[in-house]
Amino acid sequence: MRISSTMMTNNYLKQLNGSYEQYTKLFEQSDGKKLHRASDDAVGYSKYLRYKNSLTNVEQFQEDITTAVSWMKNSDASLVNVTERMKEFKGKVVAAGNSTNNENDMKDIAKELLASVQEVVADMNAQIGDRYLFSGQSDTTMPFEISRDKQKRGETKTLSEAQAKFFTNVGETGSVSQMLKLVDVNNDNNVYYMNVKDGRIYTKDFVENGFKDIDTSDPNYLDPAKLAGKQVGDLGGAFPVSDNFKENGVIIQGTANVGDNWRGNVTVEGQNVEVKFATTEQYIVTYKGDAKYISMVKKTGGIDKATDTVNQTGQDVFGSDIFDYGNSPATGTAMLNDLLYTVAKIDSADYHWTANDGLTISDTAHATVLGAQTTMAARQQAYSAASDMLTTQDESITSDITDVSSTDVAKLATMLMEYQTIYSLSLSVGSKILPGTLADYLH
Repeated sequence: MRISSTMMTNNYLKQLNGSYEQYTKLFEQSDGKKLHRASDDAVGYSKYLRYKNSLTNVEQFQEDITTAVSWMKNSDASLVNVTERMKEFKGKVVAAGNSTNNENDMKDIAKELLASVQEVVADMNAQIGDRYLFSGQSDTTMPFEISRDKQKRGETKTLSEAQAKFFTNVGETGSVSQMLKLVDVNNDNNVYYMNVKDGRIYTKDFVENGFKDIDTSDPNYLDPAKLAGKQVGDLGGAFPVSDNFKENGVIIQGTANVGDNWRGNVTVEGQNVEVKFATTEQYIVTYKGDAKYISMVKKTGGIDKATDTVNQTGQDVFGSDIFDYGNSPATGTAMLNDLLYTVAKIDSADYHWTANDGLTISDTAHATVLGAQTTMAARQQAYSAASDMLTTQDESITSDITDVSSTDVAKLATMLMEYQTIYSLSLSVGSKILPGTLADYLH
């Protein structure tokens, strides 16, 4: 076979270009990465993409956690202040229950308590940036607002732990924590209480003291004969609270047989007594947020509502009361309005009520807010634990990416020198073995 000069030239140039191509690919790795395209290492590049995707997920979760922890720290700071106000409120209620106070003393204490509630409302309108912390998903809306004028609100009886346990068992209709207060149409001093879940009406004395004398181990202790003079009425079923009271317990006025025009009948010592709802003029707090939660997911998988939500709504912090019965969601201001009810009763110098119901309400309010604060702290701890886990994952994945994609600098330097030497020698040899051109011969 005849080997022409053209064949020699083509073979040489092909080998020379191949050598330069290898040198160029090696030189690409001088940026520290050995993978620039899938063809560099198909298996390694597949691992690299998988690791990068995992790292992106981890970084997104870390960003969520940073935002969530910031949100919860600010929320917790507000709840700490609210809890302190509740403790102060409780202490002042105890002081107000002292019978040595005169009416002016009681009014002064009421002013202090009103200021405490106003501080709580301000704390609960806290923001982070332009977002309100306790508005649910309606976080651009200021959640809490206290009325400028007093309104007629239905009076309630907040039960102590022992009372609640007894009447819950009696009603057999679920937990009972409050009753509606009723008064004799002709004499406001004759007071009765209604369990709205079963419509039963009791004397004030029985609810406050007489229930203690009932032997609940007797299977017939609900016999009307045994409760004669104690259970003085029965409406025959659950009472429609929302038909007679507006949101937050404000009584409906001007409608026949409803609200301030409602009348009921009870039998006291054989005599028929007509009763109506008791009301108090007080300030009212309204909640304009919603009951929805803000989720900031912190790990792969389904959303866990118990731990992936970062906010507390008005319903979470202030619970519900008798006026929320049958309403969903709750108004979100139950405890606040009960506290304002306490303010109104102390302002009217009702010593007996203050020493009993007032203390129960302040205890319940403090416990409710403290429960919300504890829940927030538990969530924050869960996010902190998730953050530590993600930091470890970040380090591990980053190490995997480095192993699969990073260049061995020492090995690269050696190979570059080898290919550069080979390329230089190839050029030198080529100049000696390639046939000259016509110009070379003429020269």
